[in-house]
This record gives sequence, structure tokens and C-alpha cells, in this order.
Amino acid sequence: MPPMVCLHGFIDTTRTWDLVLPALERRHDVLAPALAGHVGGPSIGDQITPATLADAAERAMDEAGFETAHVIGNSLGGYMALQLAERGRARSVVALAPAGGWAHDDRSRGDLLAFQRRLHELAKAAAPHAEALVATPEGRRRATEYIVESYEHIPAELLAHQIRAVAATTAAPALIDYATHAEWQLDPSRIACPVRIVWGPADRLLPWPAAAARYRDAWLPHADWVVLDGVGHCPQLDVPLETADLILGLAG
Repeated sequence: MPPMVCLHGFIDTTRTWDLVLPALERRHDVLAPALAGHVGGPSIGDQITPATLADAAERAMDEAGFETAHVIGNSLGGYMALQLAERGRARSVVALAPAGGWAHDDRSRGDLLAFQRRLHELAKAAAPHAEALVATPEGRRRATEYIVESYEHIPAELLAHQIRAVAATTAAPALIDYATHAEWQLDPSRIACPVRIVWGPADRLLPWPAAAARYRDAWLPHADWVVLDGVGHCPQLDVPLETADLILGLAG
């Protein structure tokens, strides 16, 4: 079967793909590596560069024997998917609310990074009580309010896992420090594969359309753009069946 790589977002885990994997695995050989510095992933090392995370993803592809693959990514993973496309490693890309698209004068990037720093600290306090926190509908809504609009179908066990994983992302402070000053760059002239970008207007982390400004205006205005009404930051969790269809509709 054709290879496919799924890249999760910042302080997320490989299990963010749980609800779409059954559909994807029926037609593809799927690799879902943990990002460097995240739970289950390799160390980020002593010095972070613009290539650190993409290099680690590329090594995971090499170890799996994937010279190229259909690459899917959410948030930071969406940006990384496009980095892999720049390197000629992607047959196609589906980027779900990819990070890095803020306009140069958009101060919301700093607000997001400050929020993620607070979220990491809150998760560390909540992790020992994760199962109890998601045992009620109200708790599950609080645990998901920044990532999805529809949460009732997401298993409580998966949500508890995600809370613990956020807390266990020990590289989060270093990655946030780096991202605060990093230049997010993309060279669209080096991306030769088909690209589909999917965004939900209910995204509370990377708000549409402001967080997509450079993708829409400069980098990838001619990509296949899909806007999913009533969907939040993680379409793969919010509307998994529709998201799987969008992925397979491009990847085949």
C-alpha cells in the first residue's frame, strides 16, 4: 500500500490520529511518529534550529523505508508536512490548520505561545487527576474546548491520555522559547506536490483566517483550500470521518 505519514501538533501525541487511522490504514501503510521533544519521540538535543523537528521526521521516514509518502499534519505538524514537501519527501500534503502562517505584524503568535506555556503548567497539575477530570461531560468539554467543537464522540480514555502527554512534554518550555523568536519560513517554489489546506473557522488556537495569512496571500494561495464550518483546531478529532475523506480524496 502507498506510504502515509501523519504528524501531530505541538504538545500533542500520535494518538491524535486514533479516530481517523482505521480509514487511512485500509488504503495506506501509515507511519505516525512522535515529534522530537514530545512523548515517545527522540530528544531535541542541545540546540534547536528551524530544521530540528523536520530532520527527526525525515529520519523516521528513512527508518520506515519511506523515500516519499503522502504527508498529513496538524498545526505544527502541518507546517512540518510542508517542510518535508520542500525537501521532496511528500507525494501530497494535507495540512490541517498548519502553524506558521501569521502575518509578520500579527501579535497573536506571542499570545498563543504564552497560552501554551500556561497550558503546559496546568496540564502538569491536572495529570494525576486526568481520569477524574474527563469522567463527566463538563470535564470533557473543558479538556477539549481549545481543540474541537464536537467532543461527545471522543473517548474519555483518549482525552486523559492527552492531558498526561501534554504534562509529560518536557521539551515544551525550550520549544516555546525557540518559537518565540523563530522565523517561520516556507519556499513554495520547492513544493511540487498537490497540497490541500483544511481549516475550521471555530479554531481557537490558530484563528481563521488571520493565522492563515501568509499561506493564503504569499505561500500557497493556489492550494486546494477547504473551510470546515463549525470545526475547531483538530479536525481529525472534531470530524474524523469528514477529515479522513478529505485526506483520502487527495492522497488516493
